[in-house]
Amino acid sequence: MILAAYNKWAPWFLQMESFLKANVTDKGAILLGSQVACDAFEETRPLRVVTHAHADHLTGLHRSLKMCDAVVMTPATRDLISVLKGPDYLLNGNVKAINYGSPLIFNHERLILFRVDHILGAAQVLVEDAEGTRILYTGDFRFTDTPVVQSDVLVIEATYGNPWRTRNFEDEAKQALVSMVEKGLEQGPVYVFGYHGKLQEVMQILHKARIKVPFIMPEKIRRISEVHQNHGVILHRPLYSAKREMQSTLHGGGKYVAFYHMSWRKKVGLNKFRICVSGWEFNSPCRQLSNNEYIVALSDHSDFNGLLEYVQRSNPKLVITDNYRAGYGTSLAEQIEKRLGIQAKALPIRTKKYNS
Repeated sequence: MILAAYNKWAPWFLQMESFLKANVTDKGAILLGSQVACDAFEETRPLRVVTHAHADHLTGLHRSLKMCDAVVMTPATRDLISVLKGPDYLLNGNVKAINYGSPLIFNHERLILFRVDHILGAAQVLVEDAEGTRILYTGDFRFTDTPVVQSDVLVIEATYGNPWRTRNFEDEAKQALVSMVEKGLEQGPVYVFGYHGKLQEVMQILHKARIKVPFIMPEKIRRISEVHQNHGVILHRPLYSAKREMQSTLHGGGKYVAFYHMSWRKKVGLNKFRICVSGWEFNSPCRQLSNNEYIVALSDHSDFNGLLEYVQRSNPKLVITDNYRAGYGTSLAEQIEKRLGIQAKALPIRTKKYNS
């Protein structure tokens, strides 16, 4: 009788124990072990990890700097935040900038950051607790060049966690980008719109393709690009700041590529040849939006197949999908259970259907 009851309930107890070792709060904090919160502030955790410098992963950073024992990130992420938030911003707290693979021991838990293919400085976070459980958070990642880390409990992003969100044309998208820029330069200047990190990836691609025209950009994007260069990323040189005098010189019939944050799309270059780089394009590498504007499917996130393959290779006993940030947490959890036979849960639990 006792043995039968144990066999019945033991898997449930093990599952609940695993859930206690990782969570995603309703404010977006990824909780690992008993000490660490990632990508949002959590008042009960003495350590805050910033996986990368995108805004949706900097939630509550000011409070973390004031209240946490330490805020952990890579040196490159530190340098990017210093540009995005100002040089004095990180001085408000105890920032520990650690390199990939260098362990940090805190209250019997071991924290290690691993490289990830996303933006400069982005990291996966592994926490090993006193019992030897490996609790991993991928952060945002692109599968093609991200090392897979073995885990017992895995928290994974779910941006493209819907089975319909697949693409098989990464190289073709890069080729299309170069072709469209060359096509645009035949007519005059080209304006490229994207987000921080992706703009620098475009610069890399165009530099490798030997696009020789000047690159201009607002001062903040130029400084972010310089951080990339300081950390070994080879970009076009020189990078011009798009100040009024520089624009007046270059706009006199010259050919150049201008790089702007996506938020400037409706403000600048309205009558120029325009390219938007976005991962939310799945049907073709490049698509025309209007007479002078195109979208190129350049993504820094894994598609659905990449997410599933990462889970399979990481070989966890339990998966938690990030259901706080934009994406398909519920759908991904369902598909992990259905296709891989691994227990999965989307957290936080939503009372409304956010994933469609």
